[in-house]
Amino acid sequence: MKILTILTYYHPHWTGLTTIAKSIAEGLAQKGHQVTVLTTRHDPTLPSDRVEEGVRVVRVWTAGRFSRGQIAPGLLPVAARLAKRNDIVQIHTPLPEAPAVAAICRAERRPVVMTHQGDLVMPRGFANQLVQRTGNVALNLAGRLATAITTHSSDYAAHSAFLRPFAGKIVAIPPPVDMPAPNRAAAAEWRRALGLEERRVVGFAGRFVEEKGFDHLLQTVPETAASVPEVCYLYAGQHHIVYERFYERCRPLIESAGDRLAFVGLITDRQRLADFYALCDIFVLPSRTDCLGTVQLEAMLCGTPVVATDIPGARTVVGATGMGLLVTPEDPSALAAGIVRALRDPGALTKQRAEVTAAFDPIRSIAEYEALFARLIG
Repeated sequence: MKILTILTYYHPHWTGLTTIAKSIAEGLAQKGHQVTVLTTRHDPTLPSDRVEEGVRVVRVWTAGRFSRGQIAPGLLPVAARLAKRNDIVQIHTPLPEAPAVAAICRAERRPVVMTHQGDLVMPRGFANQLVQRTGNVALNLAGRLATAITTHSSDYAAHSAFLRPFAGKIVAIPPPVDMPAPNRAAAAEWRRALGLEERRVVGFAGRFVEEKGFDHLLQTVPETAASVPEVCYLYAGQHHIVYERFYERCRPLIESAGDRLAFVGLITDRQRLADFYALCDIFVLPSRTDCLGTVQLEAMLCGTPVVATDIPGARTVVGATGMGLLVTPEDPSALAAGIVRALRDPGALTKQRAEVTAAFDPIRSIAEYEALFARLIG
């Protein structure tokens, strides 16, 4: 098959969305399909057209950034040209150009699969809410034009206000997540270098934005420390987000945590990321909203149990693997109680890597995308 994938950001832009899109594209390429990715040249140092890991990546010039997106006047003309040369088009949303891309595919009689990686959730404020409402109108139109819509779990699809009207065309396919086995010696050395040998480490990771619920997690520090005095919270990620000032709002909580909170920055190397998960005693996903939260699956593959909020989509991983605890969302006291319980006996929550893979097999996920695309091409 000749497959065209379109999304705003691609590797090396580091988000869960781009990681999943990259895994799907490379997985299909490894099975012998011709995969082209069309995306923005968000970093001017990136090449405009290059084959990367068996996938042709075409990046179009951008005129600037708007909120979380990029202004790319050339994306639609290139999309129209490439759509004619491919059998099927996959778009990863949120994508501002999604309705126009879907309309182009309809005009060219190409099936279009809309892979919905989460509802558009913006922070408070008039401008942000205007962006969210406008974006939802665009996504709704794209959903109507799409041949099929995939999302990461049937649980999320059933509870998403956006996806509910499209129930007849939704296919739930778990994301293909794979992690190298952690280097236990390297993880232990890293832990020593951070001065955490005698501490109980609570890991968390991701973009420092409101929807991730890190404010609720930081509010648990005093309550957790009262029961586990040696606790330390360890964050991996980029905390300075240009389109959201959530970190600044959390600064009082960060400062009050003192030496019970440490930062290791954005980790782009997969082996180093595996070692990060391995050095943590538990991993926490305190999200307000999340389509699935691949970081928790990555943590489990590295042997680290998870405490996650009991919300649609995010609860899927703990529910399917049994490797963790679910707690009431947006409730710092319930979250603290879950963290304390997990820290007291993380071994009781830990499963073998093979058990996690059995529930979320990346090879099976790629095969399901392959079968769906083949069926739609007909």
